[in-house]
Amino acid sequence: MPDLLLELFSEEIPARMQRKAAEDLKALVTNALVERGCVYEGAKAFATPRRLALHVAGLPVRQPDLREEKKGPRVGAPDGAIQGFLKSAGLADIAEATIQSDPKKGDFYVAVVEKPGRPVPEVLAEILPEIVRTFPWPKSMRWGAASAKPGALRWVRPLQSILCTFGPETETPEVVRFGIDGVIASDVTRGHRFMAPDLILVRRFDDYVAALERAKVVLDADRRKEMILADAKTLAFARGLELVEDEGLLEEVAGLVEWPVVLMGGFDASFLDIPGEVVRATIRANQKCFVLRDPATGKLANKFILVSNIEAKDGGAAIVAGNERVVRARLSDARHFWEIDRKPLPDFADKAGKPLDQRLAKLRALGIVFHEKLGTQGERIDRIVALAKELAPLVGADPAKAARAAELAKADLVTEMVGEFPEVQGLMGRRYAELQGEDASVAAAIEDHYKPQGPSDRVPTDPVAVAVALADKLDTLVGFWAIDEKPTGSKDPFALRRAALGVIRLMLENGRRLKLGAVFETCRSGLKAKGADGLGTDLLAFFHDRLKVWLRDQGARHDLIDAVLASGAQDDLLMIVRRVEALGRFLDSEDGKNLLAGAKRAANILAIEEKKDGAGAFDAAPDAAAFAQDEEKALAAALAVARKDAAASVEREDFEAAMAALAKLRPAVDAFFDKVTVNADDAKLRANRLRLLASLREATRAVADFSKIQG
Repeated sequence: MPDLLLELFSEEIPARMQRKAAEDLKALVTNALVERGCVYEGAKAFATPRRLALHVAGLPVRQPDLREEKKGPRVGAPDGAIQGFLKSAGLADIAEATIQSDPKKGDFYVAVVEKPGRPVPEVLAEILPEIVRTFPWPKSMRWGAASAKPGALRWVRPLQSILCTFGPETETPEVVRFGIDGVIASDVTRGHRFMAPDLILVRRFDDYVAALERAKVVLDADRRKEMILADAKTLAFARGLELVEDEGLLEEVAGLVEWPVVLMGGFDASFLDIPGEVVRATIRANQKCFVLRDPATGKLANKFILVSNIEAKDGGAAIVAGNERVVRARLSDARHFWEIDRKPLPDFADKAGKPLDQRLAKLRALGIVFHEKLGTQGERIDRIVALAKELAPLVGADPAKAARAAELAKADLVTEMVGEFPEVQGLMGRRYAELQGEDASVAAAIEDHYKPQGPSDRVPTDPVAVAVALADKLDTLVGFWAIDEKPTGSKDPFALRRAALGVIRLMLENGRRLKLGAVFETCRSGLKAKGADGLGTDLLAFFHDRLKVWLRDQGARHDLIDAVLASGAQDDLLMIVRRVEALGRFLDSEDGKNLLAGAKRAANILAIEEKKDGAGAFDAAPDAAAFAQDEEKALAAALAVARKDAAASVEREDFEAAMAALAKLRPAVDAFFDKVTVNADDAKLRANRLRLLASLREATRAVADFSKIQG
């Protein structure tokens, strides 16, 4: 079967966009093919700094014939409706349509539209230009004289050529003919910009990969990463050193080179007096280089690994020397800032004793604005200090230490080091706190209060750090909710989703409990902008959504989460999780499965009957005197006991016991549905039995809304 090979060749694509762009290209093309009936066997996309490539294997030669029935208006409909139907169906006369009968709706017209399949290259020539024109780059540009014309092509960088071939492995493929703003698809590409810039004729995917390799281009980003990592480790080992691995940097560097060449540089050992994290951040951020350490001591070595995109004639000596000059200059700056930050600030030495306290005084004096509607950084620090003191006992922290850590947490924002190297924010605050003799927990909290900053980031465990991290994130969330700056769609400029996930992980992974509703009100009381009355409810719903995402990522069933959340307003996230876990274990048991079936049956019957009688029609307690069968009496008695026991268990937060109490309902529920006719002819009897089912529904809602559970 034929294969498709597509390459979009351009100027350099930013490394951070490459992998997502490759995934988008694959999804857009394959989805468009499947929509047109062109199924395929497999597809894989690739990215290098100058190209996106896609290989789709096992496509058909032709698109299958399409047969579609279009339902039209009723027979006798107004002429306008008839004409619109004819136009949409492509018919010349209504006589070309057939008439079908519906017992309820009467006779209506149906048109059978048959479209013969086209050759797949024609389909590709139709869909690919539109995909390229509407490609979802985060940022794109126009270029050249044509850029002034309406509808001019936008691409991440100037698009230079398109390669597009289609055909079986055993034959010479054909070029899929199409053009976009003067860029015409062909069967040629180019290799490495400097080492192999000539045109390369391409037939099929295997030839393409091999030809690029000969032209000093490694197409697969994962293979480039493997090459860089293996060569870097080998080079480090040869010097008796060890590579400090960095997956994020490795991904970025693999997106900067098409032909990775690993080299080693060095710097003066005296720079190792600077904190190691600063050395690493400086070399990483500015030169995209990896640091090395001495395996015997675990400390950084005065060597670094760089990755070149060219095999230089001098073995890379000039490239290494150039990188060493820049690294030396940047480390000189860092050492200067390190020395300056440890000295007293002349203007604030009399007002505050220790260096970080002086920096805090400077931050307040400068009046640095956090957000125009939420005040200055100084005002925000006051709010975080107050909240951290209040949260401290709830997470097992010393309130005085939590307040001190919160007070100093932002002081390093006005240090010279953080001003020059923002990526060491928090870390430098910790270092300076340690130097001025702060408590170890206070110093650690200054760094860790920013964590976790993502789903894979480390979660602080020291209670002081937990208190300050929670205060920082909750103040941010409540503040932006109060000024109505919430995330919308994919937009989240203030990283509020990340902040909420951070709060969730801090609470759950440390086993800590908070009543979020009360905390929201405390945060809100310290703000000038109080926000709408429904702020707490809306923000809690946002937390529930984030919790659902996190729990699903941990393998929890989404329906169990919905069932627990639907059982009532809950602002203790740890208890929600424990209830979900207990419900999952209960439903894995035989009693749980059978009770679920009975509860869902009751809920379905009630839903149908409440449509007739109105919502809440059966909320009243059933009349024991009206029970006509022993099974009704048995279920009522079992419910009375189960509701009491389950409620008591929930009150003391023993969810396993609550589930066990409900499990005792199973025999009575099974017998009821086996022997009792709910919708009896006697209206009073029917209503009383439905009230009994409503009591069953209410009893199970003590732990979860069983109607939300699948199965």
